[in-house]
Amino acid sequence: MHLMSTSLDTLANDKLENILYKLSSNKYLGVITGTAITAIIHSSSATTIILIGLLNSHLISLNQATWIILGANIGTTVTGLMIALDLGQSAIYLCVLGLLLMFLKNKIAYLGRVLMALGLIFLAMDSMAVALAPLQTSPYFINMFGHLDNPLTAILVGTVFTALIQSSTASVGVLQTIYQKGLISFAMATNVIYGQNIGTCITAVLASLNGDRSSKRLSAIHILINVLGTIIFVILAKFIPLVSFIESLTPNYMMQIAYMHTFFNIISTIILLPFDNLLIYLANKVIPLSKQEVTYAHKPSRLY
Repeated sequence: MHLMSTSLDTLANDKLENILYKLSSNKYLGVITGTAITAIIHSSSATTIILIGLLNSHLISLNQATWIILGANIGTTVTGLMIALDLGQSAIYLCVLGLLLMFLKNKIAYLGRVLMALGLIFLAMDSMAVALAPLQTSPYFINMFGHLDNPLTAILVGTVFTALIQSSTASVGVLQTIYQKGLISFAMATNVIYGQNIGTCITAVLASLNGDRSSKRLSAIHILINVLGTIIFVILAKFIPLVSFIESLTPNYMMQIAYMHTFFNIISTIILLPFDNLLIYLANKVIPLSKQEVTYAHKPSRLY
């Protein structure tokens, strides 16, 4: 993460900043950009880590990062591209290419550092997913999920479990196995899904620990988006038959979980997008502006 941030900072120039600015010049383009990037790399965690690197390098603003994060929540539900574009398998080639470029001079070497860093990130995520695959058939975790009978407990378990393993993909895989075995109702599985979306934010929190205050605010915004989305859905479910509607769409148990995950993230983004400034305001309350940031905010900036 540190390698990528410092390399991006060195590579930064007006042309690159203009490209990034145009791709997220308004909230709708930002959401589309976040959706597309995350759909291609199939990892909202990777998108978040990249955004934190860009924030640390002052290549994008917190507003732009917020819009892209909202889009990333949608993009992470796109599973079809994972089969066609297996970044975990190609990560080693990114590392090798990056290593070769690092022997060259000037900015090409820093581009190699960025590719090396991205390769290592994807390689680590793929290794984690492989290492955690046996959990999908673990009797302990199946029993833990199977005995859930309270919505709040289900949300908490989904949050803690996903935060501990830092892989929403593995967590969803466990849930699909449990639901397919009939050990948990779809209504309770839905609450676990809410918790999984909150728990996956731990990646952003960890990635921002060594970053500046803006990156920490982005991780706070990521958490707020999923917590507020969970609160909204829990309330809506009391008045609208959301769970039964999703369940009726297909008899396929695996697809029911996938549909609910997709529906949650799309609707949450649509609802919360108009309140992007409120999300940033709340993040600034959690992590106030430092004296240096207040001073910098009143000076001309090449980015804004």
